[in-house]
Amino acid sequence: MPPAAVRFLLLGGCAALALSGCVEPISPPPPGPVSVPAAEYGQLLDDVRILSADDMEGRGTGTPGGERARAYVVARLEALGVAPAPFGRLQPFEGTGPSPQGPVTYRGVNVLGLIPGTRVGDRYIVVSAHYDHVGMHDGQIYNGADDNASGVATMLELAKRLKAQAPEHSVLLVAFDGEERGLLGAREFVKAPPVPLSSIALNLNFDMTARAETDGHLWVTGTYQHPNLRPILEPLSAVGPVSFAFGKDTPQDEGENNWVSASDQGAFHDKGVPFLYMGIDYHPDYHRPTDDFERIRPEVFAAATELAIAGFHALDRSLDR
Repeated sequence: MPPAAVRFLLLGGCAALALSGCVEPISPPPPGPVSVPAAEYGQLLDDVRILSADDMEGRGTGTPGGERARAYVVARLEALGVAPAPFGRLQPFEGTGPSPQGPVTYRGVNVLGLIPGTRVGDRYIVVSAHYDHVGMHDGQIYNGADDNASGVATMLELAKRLKAQAPEHSVLLVAFDGEERGLLGAREFVKAPPVPLSSIALNLNFDMTARAETDGHLWVTGTYQHPNLRPILEPLSAVGPVSFAFGKDTPQDEGENNWVSASDQGAFHDKGVPFLYMGIDYHPDYHRPTDDFERIRPEVFAAATELAIAGFHALDRSLDR
C-alpha cells in the first residue's frame, strides 16, 4: 500500500460519492479462535513466501520478476479451478506513473478470475489485491512480503473457500499490477471493466494483511463514505489477536492517515463504485528491503485472513437484499 503523500511510488486524488442501493445487515456467526496447523494454513504461508522470494526481484511492474509473480498467480487460480473473467484471464495495460527519474510509461498486466454467485449472479463483488511491489533499488531487493504478497495470499485463500462453497454474489478476483506506480492496473480495470461498473456491488480490496501485531487491528477504510456497510462488519468478533478497526477515511484524516485513495480501491471510489479497504497499519519495514517473509508471525497473519474472509461472507450475505 502506498502512503497518501507523494513519494516516487504514488497516487491520485479522490472524489465524494454516496452508497447506492439497499443494504440490510445480517448478523453472521462470530468466527472462532484460530490456530495455525501447517495443513490448514501452509498454502497461505507458501503463497507469501514464494511471491516475496528474492527470485521475484521485488515484483516491479514490467520487470522479469513481475512476470514471474504474475505467472505464479495465474497458476494458483487455475489450480483452484477459478474460471477466467468474461474477456479472459489477463488484462494488459500501459500507463504513466512516477519513478525516481520522473514520469515513466509502464506496461503491466492484471490477472482476473470469476466465481459465479448463487443468489445474485448478475451482481459482483470485486475482491482485489495488488501483486506488484517496488522492485529493486541500489542493488537491494524490496521483497514486499506484507506489501502486498500477503493481500494476494488472503485473496487466494478466499478463492479456495469460495470454490468449496459458492458465494451469493458473483465474485471477480483481481490481482492488480501497477498499484505502486499510481494504481495503474485498477484504473485500467475501471476504464475497461469486464462487467458494467453499475453491476459491481462492492470492491473489497486487501492490501497488507499480514502484520496486524502493530496495533492488533485489521483496518477497514470506506465506512465513512458508505456508512451502511459498517453495521454489517461490527458484529464480527475478534479472531485471535486481530479485530476490526474502522477509520482513516474522514475529512479530518489527512496525508498518510487517509487511506481512501491509498490503494486500488481509490480507482473504484473515483468512479462512484462502493468500496472497502482492509489492511494493517504502517510498520517500520514498510517499503523497505526488510519487508521479508521471516518477519511475518503466522498466527497473526492467519487470524487477519480469517477475519477478512468472515468480513467478505457477512457483506456477501447482506448486500442486495
